[in-house]
Order: sequence, then C-alpha cells, then structure tokens
Amino acid sequence: MGYLSVMPEFDGPDTEQGPVTRTRMRIGRARGSVRAARKAILTPKGIKGATVEVAWVSAHAALWPLGMIEERAREEVLRNNLEGLPPVQRGLIIGDVEAAGTPIILVHGVIDNHSIFTLLRRGLNRRGFGKVISLNYSPLTDDIRRVSRRLSMLVEAVCRETGYERVHVIGHSMGGFIARYYVQRLGGHNRVHTLVTLGSPHGGTAAAHLMPHSVARQMRLDSDVVKELQEPAIECRTRMIAVWSDLDQLIYPKRNARIVHPDLNARNVLIRGVGHMSLPVSGRVVHEICTTLAHLDTDGSTLAAGATSIASSSSKTVPAQRGTTARRRKPSSATATSS
Repeated sequence: MGYLSVMPEFDGPDTEQGPVTRTRMRIGRARGSVRAARKAILTPKGIKGATVEVAWVSAHAALWPLGMIEERAREEVLRNNLEGLPPVQRGLIIGDVEAAGTPIILVHGVIDNHSIFTLLRRGLNRRGFGKVISLNYSPLTDDIRRVSRRLSMLVEAVCRETGYERVHVIGHSMGGFIARYYVQRLGGHNRVHTLVTLGSPHGGTAAAHLMPHSVARQMRLDSDVVKELQEPAIECRTRMIAVWSDLDQLIYPKRNARIVHPDLNARNVLIRGVGHMSLPVSGRVVHEICTTLAHLDTDGSTLAAGATSIASSSSKTVPAQRGTTARRRKPSSATATSS
C-alpha cells in the first residue's frame, strides 16, 4: 500500500545533555515539526485532508450529543451458520472464526465520546468483525489512570461474557494513551492481543501545555505518565500498531504519536494527509486496522497449538508460540455483549 509508511521502531535514547542543551534541542525539534506540518498542509493531499477534517468535525459535532448516551449492552447469539451474511463477513469467518469473533473495544479521546467511532464501527462490522464495544468516560471527572482501571474492568467483563480470553483495543487520541497505560502498567498485556492507537500522544504533546486541565498535564512532554510508559516492559507481549499522521493538528512533534520503546512489539504506520479527528473515519486507516486484526497469529503470540493460521494456504497447522494461551474457553454458542 503506497500511502502507508512503516517507520523505525526505536530511535534510541537521547545522549546525556545538560538542561539548557536539552531545552534548545526541544525548541529546535518543535520548530522543525511546525515547518513539517506547514509543508504537509500546503500540498494537494494536505489541502484535501484539511477539507475532509473540517467536514468530519462538523458532522461529528451533530452526532456528539447522541454519544453522551451510554451504550446499552445487548445480547447477541453467535451464529452457527453463514446464512444471510455478506461475502466479506462470510470470508473472514470461514478464514478464521476466532479473528471474526474476537471482541474489539473502542476508547475515544479527550472531550469526546463513542460517536467518533460511528463510521469505524460500521467498517469493522462490514468486514466481518461481529463484536465491537465502546468505553465512554468523562475527561472532566476522570484521568488517565482512573480510566485505565475502568478499561480493565470492561475487558474482564467482556471476557467473562463472551468466553474469549483476549480482546483487541482501538484507541483514538487520548484513548490510545489510556489503553497503552492499561496494557503496559496494569497487566493488560495478558488480555489484549492487539492494541491499535490513532493519533495518540505516546511521547507527550506540546499542545497539552496550552491546556490547564489536569488530564492535559498528564499528556505533556515531561509528564509522569509519559515517564512511566518509558520504563522497562519486558513481559509485555501485546502486538501494538501506532497510526500517526503528518497532518495531525494536536500532536507536536508529530513523531510523538509513535510507540518508541525497545521492549514493545510495536509497528508505527505513517498515513499522510489525514487530520487528527479524521483518523477514525479514514478508509485507509480502517483497511489497515481490519487487515491487522484478521491475522491473530502474526506478532501476537497467542496462536494455540493445533490452530490453523489464516495466512496459511493449506490446512497445515502452526505450532504454538512461546507464552501462548488458548483464546477461547467456551463453544460457539456463547453469548456476547456488543453494539
């Protein structure tokens, strides 16, 4: 896919410098980021992306009040046959029923709600992913650590109700930051097979320094939460995908939306010409997410012994990888919580 670029995983730590030198380096990097952002906007693709961003923000503003209503969990009986399913859904289920059934949890960003995922949810459902759940929270009363604990409780509830031992999590903006904190600091790597973040400030963002709120302080370049996520994470085996954009208006410098850590199984994907709020609705982003989640045994280290890889062209089984666990405890007649 020509429009996507996979970036280096780890740049290595900064060499030891004095505080004045480090400050000058940060200022220089910030200026470079501003110049790069201006250059990205002043292109045909950048202008188109900015136009789409404005249109989507306007549409999202209309949907936002509906997103304040907490989702109602509804019971869904899993299908025992393929009757009535469109070809795309049928193909995914035939290829790997585990991939099609693994629950997906969506976590929105600051000053937002689950309405930001309206089109992404629809795209996931159309491509055969049957169980998509959203976590709603209020940034006015919650902070990153508190919401991470709420996410932990939701994941445990979803695992109990569906019979799946692991889930996928997709987080937009601060939602991806929250999800990574859960995975890396609260033991969530035992439950999360794949974490996808969209425009999340993994290295902090200079834009947060303009906001006096306590939640914004946790996303600053030198915050204690950012420092926690830089600590060793040797046991973490969750597969991570960080999608970042050269047109993101809220992440400065842009590269801070990447996951840069020597212990993490992370892949950074640059997508050009897409604004911060447009990342969850971009067809290119949805395609990247669906392609990734359809392959459970790639990088996730959770393929059970004797299972058939979705990437296999034959019925030959693939041996279990180190540290694997069976993903499912119950038969396909289990019920699921979704919306």
